[in-house]
Amino acid sequence: MRNDLQTSSRSLADEKTQGERVRYSEAALTPPVDVIEDSSGITLIADLPGVNRERLNLQVQAAALTIEAESDLEVPAGLHTSHTEVGLGRFRRVFTLSKELDTEKISAELTQGVLKLRIPKAEHARPRRIEVQAA
Repeated sequence: MRNDLQTSSRSLADEKTQGERVRYSEAALTPPVDVIEDSSGITLIADLPGVNRERLNLQVQAAALTIEAESDLEVPAGLHTSHTEVGLGRFRRVFTLSKELDTEKISAELTQGVLKLRIPKAEHARPRRIEVQAA
């Protein structure tokens, strides 16, 4: 059965046009992201398996936060894969950010393929206590 799958894949690949090949090479997976909001800002936690710091690109432009990454999952020497679930090692996700967030103070941390971004709220958007004067 494995040979049938490989043969089918090859025939389909042979039938692709050049435009389809380019589109596949530019394709990216959408990483799962948890968004947690508290009174001082938001935290985004993204799963980027196999991604290291050198292959991670974070950008903020206007009100858009873009996460782009490429995984570096290599098969150890002397081994070969018999089945691959995910053959595409590119990730891309774009978020539209609220004007209440301070994009100048974003912090990022990548640990074992898990990206943690902290975006604090801007001063004007943080809750504050209003003191009432006695008349």
